[in-house]
Amino acid sequence: MARLSDIIEDFLKGLIIEEEGTVEIQRNELANKFNCVPSQINYVISTRFTAEKGYYVESRRGGGGYISIKRVNSDSAGDYLMHIITSIGDRISQLTSEVFINNFLDYNIIEIREAMIMKAATSDKALIGVPADKRDDVRAAILKNMLMSMTVL
Repeated sequence: MARLSDIIEDFLKGLIIEEEGTVEIQRNELANKFNCVPSQINYVISTRFTAEKGYYVESRRGGGGYISIKRVNSDSAGDYLMHIITSIGDRISQLTSEVFINNFLDYNIIEIREAMIMKAATSDKALIGVPADKRDDVRAAILKNMLMSMTVL
């Protein structure tokens, strides 16, 4: 039997497809539909609709909590890369970096050779001389710099 979180995720993904990539919902209305608390909706959105998974989420408080979920269009690779660059922040783990790079492969934004180079450049092995507490900072800077160079091609 599917968990409520899975059912809500599937419902939202269906709406996103139906609405051609973007859906706007109200937290309270969706919570009422699934007979759950609004925090359950927040949980599903914050864990299942992340930038790493190719989604851009905007939310506003008040009036039931308006939320817009947009599936990043892989046809506009430059816009997608800029979205990722802004979402990375100042630190990124090796695992999260690899998730991003694998998504770029899945969306045909990069080739396998580029993915291998990006993974090598952002790996802990490449950052061995960097103090452990600074590696995620340096990794984020390297990954963002590589992505920025790809947006100008």
